[in-house]
Amino acid sequence: MGTKLAILGAGAWGTALAISAARHHPEVLLWARDAAQVADMQAARCNTRYLPDAPFPDSLRLTHDLNEAVAHARGTDGLVIIGTPMAALGSMLQSLPDDAAALWLCKGFEKGSGRLGREIAEALRPHARNGVLSGPSFANEVALGQPTALVAASRDTALAEQAVAAFHSDSLRVYTSTDPIGVEVGGAVKNVLAIATGIADGLNLGLNARAALITRGLAEMTRLGVALGARADTFMGLSGLGDLVLTATGNLSRNRTVGLQLATGKKLPQILQDLGHVAEGVYSAATVWQRAQSLGVSMPITEAVVAVLDDRLSPAQAVGALMSREAKAEGGAF
Repeated sequence: MGTKLAILGAGAWGTALAISAARHHPEVLLWARDAAQVADMQAARCNTRYLPDAPFPDSLRLTHDLNEAVAHARGTDGLVIIGTPMAALGSMLQSLPDDAAALWLCKGFEKGSGRLGREIAEALRPHARNGVLSGPSFANEVALGQPTALVAASRDTALAEQAVAAFHSDSLRVYTSTDPIGVEVGGAVKNVLAIATGIADGLNLGLNARAALITRGLAEMTRLGVALGARADTFMGLSGLGDLVLTATGNLSRNRTVGLQLATGKKLPQILQDLGHVAEGVYSAATVWQRAQSLGVSMPITEAVVAVLDDRLSPAQAVGALMSREAKAEGGAF
């Protein structure tokens, strides 16, 4: 028998992975906190709120009982996938016994503490098997079976290989990495940089400006990651360059949408209300900047995004501040 999968969180991304896995895997259980949502999904056999055009495979099971979901995936033949926003990662990890191996999908830094997912897990479950599943991926494309590549990152190589066995298919290719810090930094910072690129595109600054922002943004991401203990080469992979390009240029990107809307002069609270989904870059930007400052890492694009989100600079003023910076050598790999 293969891995027993419990996916905790029936938002767009958790649901999409559950659908993808259940197409070729008989032991997938999707958990949602809201019993009414579970009843609706069970009746419709799809997630009517987030992915109405992606029907559930017959084998996909649903529950609102967290104990049932965790029990399903305990032990050496089980795997828990946490598909909640970053704000809920700590509480979800605390609900798991140490014999439940876990990978999380959320991308960002924890608000307040500034911790990455791996740092949260080390504090709460230091003896458990933990990791992250990340990469350039829009949920609806995964749910519809369009080709996608992800990376499973953990210091526990057996756990990463277990994720490959659970999710790898004709439409979803899963690579492994032993650099969870780099994979997490890439997944967190790219959201902030996508807001910046959305602003530039919304101001009609052109494709040259977009290319410059993505390239220099990648340099910022790499500098911060290396300072936190990541490998520089990780940022040339799926969770670095790959996820940055997708999120900064893809029209399905919520963070890019925030930037586009900010460029029109719309205020952030109204943008988030209209969006109706979490845009992690909005919540991560200040934390990314604070961690960079504490490490002496230069991140001018991130700094400009924070100033716009805080309403201290207009989008046009932020672009002006970036363009007026002193010229310097591009320098090294990052």
